[in-house]
Amino acid sequence: MSADRAALDRALARGEEEGGSVEFKERLTKDVHLADGRLESLAAQLRHRVLSGDGQATYVIGVTDGGGIAGVSPDEFSETMDVLSLLAEEAGVHIDDVQTWDADDAADGTAGLVGVATIHEGAVLDTDDDHIVVGTAGHVDHGKSTLVGSLVTGQPDDGQGGTRSFLDVQPHEMERGLSADLSYGVYGFDERGVPVRMDNPDRKSDRAGVVREAERLVSFVDTVGHEPWLRTTIRGLVGQKLDYGLLVVAADDGPTKTTREHLGILLATELPTVVAVTKADMVSDERVTEVQREVERLLRDADRTPLSVERHGVEAAIEEINEQVVPVLSTSAVTMDGLPVLDELFERLPKTAHEAGDEFSMYIDRTYSVTGVGAVASGTVRSGRVEAGDELLLGPMADGSFREVEARSIEMHYHRVDEARAGRIVGIALKGIAEADIQRGMVLLPRHTTPTPVREFEADVMVLNHPTRIDDGYEPVVHLETVSEAASIHPAEGQLLPGDTGRATIRFKFHPYLVEEGQRFVFREGSSKGVGTVTDVAPVGSE
Repeated sequence: MSADRAALDRALARGEEEGGSVEFKERLTKDVHLADGRLESLAAQLRHRVLSGDGQATYVIGVTDGGGIAGVSPDEFSETMDVLSLLAEEAGVHIDDVQTWDADDAADGTAGLVGVATIHEGAVLDTDDDHIVVGTAGHVDHGKSTLVGSLVTGQPDDGQGGTRSFLDVQPHEMERGLSADLSYGVYGFDERGVPVRMDNPDRKSDRAGVVREAERLVSFVDTVGHEPWLRTTIRGLVGQKLDYGLLVVAADDGPTKTTREHLGILLATELPTVVAVTKADMVSDERVTEVQREVERLLRDADRTPLSVERHGVEAAIEEINEQVVPVLSTSAVTMDGLPVLDELFERLPKTAHEAGDEFSMYIDRTYSVTGVGAVASGTVRSGRVEAGDELLLGPMADGSFREVEARSIEMHYHRVDEARAGRIVGIALKGIAEADIQRGMVLLPRHTTPTPVREFEADVMVLNHPTRIDDGYEPVVHLETVSEAASIHPAEGQLLPGDTGRATIRFKFHPYLVEEGQRFVFREGSSKGVGTVTDVAPVGSE
């Protein structure tokens, strides 16, 4: 909920005038305001307000026609926003931002909400099919967030990591509207391939503007470079439907243990990856070349083929990049060297294959509650498509059951959309469930499906690192999609040594999850790490 009431005060001061861009509404209801042709007349009124404001209108909810604060209940506010969304669609405009406050100064002492909706000209976003999602990785202080900050703004860094602040996650951003802040950065390209960037990423309207104006979008999922938070990094790289990885290695430091950890995860999940040697401005050309050679040796040791972009060119990198070929280039966020090359790569790289099934599915990575909207689940659409108003199933719950919910509304990068397709990072407001009942690792599915929760499954596993050996009953944390759960591993041959590949049964310790054949996962405990692929599943109760 917004603390600063300046937007509300400005709207109330301007007042509701004939020929003005401000409209007061105490509330809107589906039964009254969408019946008997009122939708068309109210949409015409909305369109008039937008045109009167040179492409922008302000609707104040929870106030009387005279501007007195009345307040409405959270449910009434949600219904009002649903109706306003339908009016906006009919009028060919879209809701760009919604802010809410407590109506604690209502004349009659009524508790409730008052809100301001900012509405802009132009239909709701029709996203492109080439939107790519890039997962960043690398050691702390190697310039990962700074590099992405300069990419999305086009602004050089000040040498102190100033542009990395553009990627910080602010809790109030989640409170003030639906946001899918797993994607900490976004920029795009217009129909001519010219970058569309943000002047100020701290403004939600700038992020929404990029989504609205770009023909092709590039989203970044920023991960954590600190070793104690490797679990969070694994969740960012495994739990999202990424198209590419971007691994950074600082020229003044070179590859570290964390670099090797992150590279191992990227390669084990078969994610096409680009390696950027950062901070080239801080060292000599000879040192940059030395670090590039260290990176190339590291890749060859992992049975990958490095491709120097400086030697072979961007065209070769675009044509050759895959799970085996890894382009390597040097960059500087201070001098902006190398960033035009990354621009060209991200503008031209094809979207990698996502599940193209007709059925919608989305694993939930994060949840929060927005006043006046309700519970919001965010994550990456794994397959199919979802529309506002769709009836869905959410689960599994602790007992293996699924709950019926409704997709009330959908947002991507602060921009409300009518639908989302595979590969999109979105926040979905859910009707029919409280935020406290939603957990990371749950999945959203169409209501007509009959999902079978799983407590154990069979897998082919590879031990990447372990100080001794994996015995029967070994208990790491398994990271599969957005699931992060303690599990026991039972090798078919009784044990697995470092470097071994074999069959094993994986058993979740506490909760069932939706697991499907072919899904890849990472398991980790201390310095021990491994990867696996699901080969067979067993439903809850089959033990």
